Amino acid sequence: MTVNVGLIGCGGISNPHVRGYLEIPDRAKVTAVADVVEENARTRAEQVGGAQVFSDYRDLIATAGVDAVDICLPHHLHADAILAAAEAGKHILCEKPLCITTDEAAKITQAVKANGVTLMCAHNQLFMPPVAKARELIQSGALGKVYELRTTDSFFNRGLNADMGWRGSLQTAGGGELIDTGYHPTYLLLHLATAEPSEVVAMTSRHRLEMEGEDSAQVMVRFADGSVGTIVTSWAYQPAAVTEKFSVVAEKGTLWSDGRTLNHRTIDGELTTVEFPEVHAFSAEIADFITCVTDKRRPINTEVEGVHVLKVILGAYASVKEKRVVTLADL
Repeated sequence: MTVNVGLIGCGGISNPHVRGYLEIPDRAKVTAVADVVEENARTRAEQVGGAQVFSDYRDLIATAGVDAVDICLPHHLHADAILAAAEAGKHILCEKPLCITTDEAAKITQAVKANGVTLMCAHNQLFMPPVAKARELIQSGALGKVYELRTTDSFFNRGLNADMGWRGSLQTAGGGELIDTGYHPTYLLLHLATAEPSEVVAMTSRHRLEMEGEDSAQVMVRFADGSVGTIVTSWAYQPAAVTEKFSVVAEKGTLWSDGRTLNHRTIDGELTTVEFPEVHAFSAEIADFITCVTDKRRPINTEVEGVHVLKVILGAYASVKEKRVVTLADL
């Protein structure tokens, strides 16, 4: 079975998605593209070897005959596109964030359930091999009770300050850096944790970039089992060289990774280091989405996990605004 995919949004982030489809031509094909900027749409159509071109994604959903859609739109447009696709019975891959409000999240959850479609959140960093191995070790009980987790994603963003575009506006981005790049270490933290998040406290900063929202954030998350996670993320600076991608401190040992290598030290001091081959995470994500559609398998992160991630971030924003610890069940 070849899955026909409609690409909704043809900006920069759609480029690695296109690469993923081109790597599995026998399993999936982008047969339609949509973007309000015709040049972008035609560029992507050419990249995939020819596709129907639409200026309105609603027309694509209604007439292009696709089995699934891949949503690569600005944040504030995600919810409407998801709802339109779900109501038309199309399977959905959506770039992060899932949406930008809890009201939108509730509508998405209902629409996906009511229409029986698969929704996969495009959380590409979960496809880094060290992440999968770390989760396997944690879930197996090899580390015992998890005490603390930490995830980081920071870099010196040179390109945004000249023209922040929709990312510079709270209304269209839904926040600042935390709901954008910061979404990655948030979903990674929740993926490695051994319980659901329950409380959040945060501090955000605008160190360098000219934008309405923050360019940096530090977030602490308490999970239902008592473990505590820390997220550090920024567009303002290059992190210190010793900064890990993720780390876990637990009863029987520790884990830490730079994204390529996974280190596991037992409580007795025995160290095991495994270096994994490099994987193009976007391509792995695309291939997994197509497998989920064809095999009717549940994605690693569906709208359920996407809502948890969103609530942690919205809870962090509420914590900053109200200067308090926020209980996520109240959101």
